Amino acid sequence: MRDPRFQALAAQLAGYSTALRPGDRVLLELTDIPEEMGIALIREARNAGAIPFLRLNQSRLNREMLSGATEEQYGIIGRHRLAEMEDMDAYIEIRGGGNAFELSSVPQENMAAAMKALNPVSQRRIRHTRWCGLRWPSGGMAQQAAMSTEEFEDFYFRTCLMDYAALRPAMRKLAAMMEKAEYVKITGPGTDISFSIKGLPAIPCAGECNLPDGEVFTAPVIDSANGHISFNTPSLFQGIPFDNIRLTLKNGLVVHAEAGDKTGELNAILDTDPGARRLGEFAFGVNPAITRPMRNILFDEKISGSFHLTPGQAYHVADNGNQSRIHWDMVCIQTEAAGGGDIYLDGKLVRRNGLFTLPELAILNPSLS
Repeated sequence: MRDPRFQALAAQLAGYSTALRPGDRVLLELTDIPEEMGIALIREARNAGAIPFLRLNQSRLNREMLSGATEEQYGIIGRHRLAEMEDMDAYIEIRGGGNAFELSSVPQENMAAAMKALNPVSQRRIRHTRWCGLRWPSGGMAQQAAMSTEEFEDFYFRTCLMDYAALRPAMRKLAAMMEKAEYVKITGPGTDISFSIKGLPAIPCAGECNLPDGEVFTAPVIDSANGHISFNTPSLFQGIPFDNIRLTLKNGLVVHAEAGDKTGELNAILDTDPGARRLGEFAFGVNPAITRPMRNILFDEKISGSFHLTPGQAYHVADNGNQSRIHWDMVCIQTEAAGGGDIYLDGKLVRRNGLFTLPELAILNPSLS
């Protein structure tokens, strides 16, 4: 029997997140997910009058390809995929796979070659389509989250299918406050950093581009960040697990980076290109249903009471001019249980110990949601 939540999720993706319209061409890129979910998504696209196109991947085959990747090979792949993306009005990606560390042994230079070749595809998708990306729940994800498989699946569908429209007004108010502000200051254990966001847009994300969702982001002025920051949330990037990342920034540049026994790997990634050592995003995590890390960035960057800073590429909708082949959301949780911390906009306290201090933002606090 088909899980009715599959149909509900397909409807959320096609009807709300990408708002498919008659005649839209939508690329469905699916990796290691149940056929029933793919069928539900194709049918929902057709019900909206859209024309679905299908790209199927398998994570182990992707790993094998990347293990021997060359610039010539991925240059050809990149050109083909860019031509495909140029024909699309919308894009939905669902990535499954039981092993989050599948790519951990792929040589860094191979990953860099593939990312360089595929970056124009990503930029075309971000800039010119209505898109949404999400992961598919698996036993591996449940294990990372320290949950039973059933418990994690229930959590996953609950957060993906929540009423994001109800959160949008408060998220828009937070975005308006950010757009009026010039400076951000963040303090907490191992953290004392400030930067400017003057003149940059702030974007509320309420289920349109990711599921689950729940962040309000902008970008630091490219040369403005000064101070140090400790990220207390585990991170998984390019298949490599990182814990306790610490960065020191001077005039917007990461001048020191450490992550215990992964310090070498961390600095290798930050040396991908000049933009990888500058920040491309700052965001508040505001999903009241996500309260602890899953070691999965699509969840962790939305944790209520968190913020993230992102070495690498800025989004075009909040563009500080930074360009890079990487975009790495590093998350710090500031709830009292996680050690606490404050965020100020132009010297005004906006959030203390993970809770917004203003009544109009209270719906974004987990205890009041």
